[in-house]
Amino acid sequence: MGTITVKNIRVYAYHGCLIEEGKIGSDYRVDISVKANLSKSAKSDNLSDTVDYVLLNKIIKEEMAIRSKLLETVAKRILDRILAEVSMAKKVAIAVSKLNPPIGGNVAMVTIEMCKKRK
Repeated sequence: MGTITVKNIRVYAYHGCLIEEGKIGSDYRVDISVKANLSKSAKSDNLSDTVDYVLLNKIIKEEMAIRSKLLETVAKRILDRILAEVSMAKKVAIAVSKLNPPIGGNVAMVTIEMCKKRK
């Protein structure tokens, strides 16, 4: 078993409960970790035998482009899609952060973290 981690994927998106957030948008950071059996790819040196992090990045960007009120909703969509499209993924963990959130204070980011295992 091994882990492929992609950190600090930067995306501009329009999530949030406020109407203004849907119009103005905000900067987001996404970190993802995928647990999978990497022994085959370690021997074969073939991309088809591992988790393609280019695909992970594509899924994240596509799902982040769909407006949601809650970061939890976006994270769940990403988790579900990765498990559906990456057959060798056994467990996926994600952190979605809204940078400089509009919460009336000097806050660098708000982050939600979720994970999901293959059944």
